[in-house]
Amino acid sequence: MPEAKVLLIVGDATETVDTLYPFYRLIEGGYKPVVAAPEKRKYQMVLHEVKPGWTITKEWEGYSIDADIAFKDIKPEEYAGIFFSGGRAPEYIREDQDLLRITRWFWENKKPCASVCHGVEIPARADIVKGLRMATVAKCKFDLEICGGIYVNEPCVIDQHMYSGRTYHDSGHFIGPWIAALDVERKKMGV
Repeated sequence: MPEAKVLLIVGDATETVDTLYPFYRLIEGGYKPVVAAPEKRKYQMVLHEVKPGWTITKEWEGYSIDADIAFKDIKPEEYAGIFFSGGRAPEYIREDQDLLRITRWFWENKKPCASVCHGVEIPARADIVKGLRMATVAKCKFDLEICGGIYVNEPCVIDQHMYSGRTYHDSGHFIGPWIAALDVERKKMGV
């Protein structure tokens, strides 16, 4: 039986745990995670944590990850869902017109979408968050709210077909429900 494919959106400075937790959970669930980025190449991930005594996030170099496909080459109808990873990557990839196009397609076609941490900056920039309740890291509350979204400080927020968490510490709370929604979508797709 063919595997259903799911997009994971990344760029340089994507947070490592934000990305790898859903990547391996998707494989475990029988899905083919497809890493998508501005170009098909290797990307450097980072680790983010607020160290004791710090008031801002400290960043360390993390693992690297290979993008399987460039945003411009994505045919969204081939995928069961989409995941917007966190880290600093969303700050610059959110201006990619192909990424915005596919983000809108997933939302308009009611496919399971998930976002963690700074990942919220992509659906916000794609103008799909008006009236939508979402979790994100507190420092991205402004990005969400200025675009019409509603910030919720909880480990798992589900609104329509958007599943979100604040940081990778919430992955155990919102990834499971998102994968359950993907299971329903996979049946609809017949894969």
